[in-house]
Amino acid sequence: MSEGSSASGDSRPEENFPGQALPEGDVHAWYRRGMELLGNGSPAAAAQVLQRASTAEPASRSVREALARAQFDAGQYAEAADNFRMIVEASPSDDYAHFGLGLALARTGHHAAAAEYLALAAAMRPDAAHYTEALRSVRATLRAREESR
Repeated sequence: MSEGSSASGDSRPEENFPGQALPEGDVHAWYRRGMELLGNGSPAAAAQVLQRASTAEPASRSVREALARAQFDAGQYAEAADNFRMIVEASPSDDYAHFGLGLALARTGHHAAAAEYLALAAAMRPDAAHYTEALRSVRATLRAREESR
């Protein structure tokens, strides 16, 4: 998911990021630090920083997408789905948000809903093979579950 745990509100860096200092400054600094952490393979730490940025700038699509990606990579699938859903609601033509929401829903066991969002993403970007492959996988899971009944 990087292609494309909530902060507690406590500002003490030692409790939020063991061994790492909270970035000083503004939302942009938090966003940059979160992206750096995500890129370096620390999605849980990235999610904490990005949650702080998202709280400060709730309308920022780029911050919310980065937060959702970090949450997904950290295994926080329900939280990631919530954030991808907010992007989809605000921007229904965002194929990546549909894709992310579909993947997160699949990971939480909501395969029928996941298939809907993945189908929309694949229809919006038929050239994105990973969208189509994710849709095929979810549909196969749905068929297998139906056959086992």
